[in-house]
Amino acid sequence: MSLLQKLDQIVSRHAELQASLSAGTLDSQKFVAASKEYADLGPLVDAVNELRKTEQELKDTEAMAADPDMKAMAEEEAMALRKRLPELERAVKRMLLPKDAADEKNAILEIRAGTGGDEAALFGADLFRMYQRYAAEHGWKFEIMELSDTGIGGYKEAIATVSGRGVFARLKFESGVHRVQRVPATEGSGRIHTSAATVAVLPEAEEFDVKIDEKDLRIDVFRASGPGGQSVNTTDSAVRITHIPSGVVVSQQDEKSQHKNKAKAMKILRARLYDAERQRRDDARAADRKGQVGSGDRSERIRTYNFPQSRVTDHRINLTLYNLAEVMEGRGLDEIIDALTADDEASRLAELAG
Repeated sequence: MSLLQKLDQIVSRHAELQASLSAGTLDSQKFVAASKEYADLGPLVDAVNELRKTEQELKDTEAMAADPDMKAMAEEEAMALRKRLPELERAVKRMLLPKDAADEKNAILEIRAGTGGDEAALFGADLFRMYQRYAAEHGWKFEIMELSDTGIGGYKEAIATVSGRGVFARLKFESGVHRVQRVPATEGSGRIHTSAATVAVLPEAEEFDVKIDEKDLRIDVFRASGPGGQSVNTTDSAVRITHIPSGVVVSQQDEKSQHKNKAKAMKILRARLYDAERQRRDDARAADRKGQVGSGDRSERIRTYNFPQSRVTDHRINLTLYNLAEVMEGRGLDEIIDALTADDEASRLAELAG
């Protein structure tokens, strides 16, 4: 179907809904559904009408230019209309792009140390703090779910829930392997080391997003332990949940209450299963994410943070910035995320035009 046909179909559907709603013959359930669809289509139909009105104005103005007395004024007006048309077309196409149903959801952020030992864990902690500061910049709530500390300030694994408006839409492109190049604090000779950490951003799932059958779960409780295996709790409050059909295992031990640990573990499990279902529904996204997240090996990278040169490079869009300190503080991350969002939109618009 051509773009013109799509637009005609949308305008016709909007008029059809308006007629049905005005007739008053729909039952309450159908009325609610039709009202929502009518409201959702409204802004797009307004944009289409504005585009068509401008196209007609351009035709009329070009016809006026045939009159010698009107030529100069008509050509000036035509030039302004020609300049405006591409902006209106882009706005209509942008509104036609299918929306990611998860964009408005909260996110579960998971960071794991990859290649590089202690330095990878220290970098993982730096990334975790970067996202924590970024969340604060946007007025989002950042709730730590789990921290696996190395004892020297690094995190082998860190999980948090990020809550707020449009969180997943902003953070979803952060999934992948992040590589760091710097001289570790423990390095006496001043050599630059390369290490990596893996970031996964999952949309937080509501209970209605993914159905989990209790009989598919194996729940084990055990005594929480701290670094080195020493007991940090005298009761069996830690919880491990295994989702038998998928093999997904989630453990939680940060809370003293077994009930709270179970609730946190279920939240993470639900997010992982929901994300897996999203991947199955979208093969292209699955292939993309597999390439990004990988195993934490330094060869599978989406972004490099080079401390000696204060440089950040996102390899997916060949973007290089020299504001590493601002990025690590969270303030400079928007510039990268904006560029990734724009690139994704441009790719999808090109597909739509094709």
